[in-house]
Amino acid sequence: MKHVALKLELIDWLTKLDDDETIDYLKLVKDSKASHNDWWYDLTDEQKAGVERGLRDVGAGNVTPHNKVKLRYGL
Repeated sequence: MKHVALKLELIDWLTKLDDDETIDYLKLVKDSKASHNDWWYDLTDEQKAGVERGLRDVGAGNVTPHNKVKLRYGL
């Protein structure tokens, strides 16, 4: 039953959504799930570049531990 309430909440949110980028991303997620393709191939070049930058940062040790982020933002 929990998923039913969540789905209804998402439907309500989606009907009010006015952000083309988010809508395009959600369509991409939906289509990639339906086709069972590797999600990497569905990303834009800009998104792939962002993932690759993040991986380089991790490899170089340019990361902040999760517990420090939580403390910084009071979580």
